[in-house]
Amino acid sequence: MADQGNQPARTDVNTLGEFGLIEHLTQRFPLLNASTRKGIGDDAAVIDNGNLQTVISTDMLVEGIHFDLMYTPLKHLGYKSVVVNLSDIYAMNARPQQITVSMALSNRFSVEALEELYEGIYLACERYGVDLIGGDTTSSNKGMIISVTAIGQGEKDKLVYRSGAKEGDLICITGDVGAAYLGLQILEREKQVYLSTPDVKPDLENEAYCVGRQLKPEARMDMIQQFDKAGIVPTSMIDVSDGVASELFHICRASGVGAFLEESGVPIHPDAQLLALKFKLDPITCALSGGEDYELLFTIKPEDVEKVKYLPDIYIAGEITSAAEGIKLHTKGGNIHPLQAQGWVHFDPNKA
Repeated sequence: MADQGNQPARTDVNTLGEFGLIEHLTQRFPLLNASTRKGIGDDAAVIDNGNLQTVISTDMLVEGIHFDLMYTPLKHLGYKSVVVNLSDIYAMNARPQQITVSMALSNRFSVEALEELYEGIYLACERYGVDLIGGDTTSSNKGMIISVTAIGQGEKDKLVYRSGAKEGDLICITGDVGAAYLGLQILEREKQVYLSTPDVKPDLENEAYCVGRQLKPEARMDMIQQFDKAGIVPTSMIDVSDGVASELFHICRASGVGAFLEESGVPIHPDAQLLALKFKLDPITCALSGGEDYELLFTIKPEDVEKVKYLPDIYIAGEITSAAEGIKLHTKGGNIHPLQAQGWVHFDPNKA
């Protein structure tokens, strides 16, 4: 019988979470080349090419983890797989120019199915003005895996990292947050109804906004254009893929600061508020922990507030504080609580 005492230690990846795992695995990798300006730890990597910097980001979407083809049209999936990567480039205050698309496919996907997927990829490339320049395709024993790499450029003195927030900076959020998560709840509910009663038609009446935010998000290219016209360079920025709370924690950790977030300043669409109440959920919880909104959360210097407050679709939601003050939420009821960051669970054992 094997000696149980000599068994090597086994640590479940869930104990570290996605970002803790990345940090654990990559912390001993130094940057060896002077041209590598930023490696792991931000929305995108940055390569120094003189005044213009090359910005690169990769995201992987796995069937059964990130998408469910029971309710995700392939055209929407193709579009979304591009958008989530472009959003990372915009979060650096840069402009995407090229993408590569790699896929692993099981034999259940026909040429016609892949044509539909690539129609969505084409529409995203057309919408955002990027070129598809390569990739790879291979077989998979089960399902579909899509990996997209986005490549862009930004001016050296205008690139924005997570690490630039300073005490006194204002916290801003674009658009609205929480709707994509609630759209997912609708789709999951209708999936369960269909599985139990296939003859029942989906009940998506009045839910188009939230469902659309989940299935076909948009990256905030318009905001980068607005910043440029208004002469604004945020002090830090991140895209909202894992929920406002999680993204704010990333900025505070990278910048060595704290934050004071006003619940009243977090923008939530009226349709999302109503849908949250239908599901007996707190709208602010959906906004803070839901994710997949692909809005931008950024900070600005106090003197830039006059430039920002008249720009459409930007909301001032709080202030950066000292690290010693921690990260707090000021509720509409007047209470102040430590903010909890849950975000997307990337290594959920129930999805294995």
